[in-house]
Amino acid sequence: MTKDPLDPTGIIAESFRIDDITLEDCRSIFLDWVLKMPVDSDMSTRVRALLDRHGDQPADHPMTRTLELALTTPEKTGRRGGRGARLGY
Repeated sequence: MTKDPLDPTGIIAESFRIDDITLEDCRSIFLDWVLKMPVDSDMSTRVRALLDRHGDQPADHPMTRTLELALTTPEKTGRRGGRGARLGY
């Protein structure tokens, strides 16, 4: 059996098969998946590939939502603490 380079442990695919899975469960599964990826991976490309691969799943599935959220850029809060804030970095 050959390992899938996009989902080596099959954890993402399996999450779509779990009945009554929650968004929190999917976030935990996603984090586990991220930690298993090579450090130099282009994660946004990998996440898009997972969304394409599992495009036949319901759009409201918690894992679909988790993958979509992974592609969003967090808003900057404007607040900085520590040394960087004191020195104006």
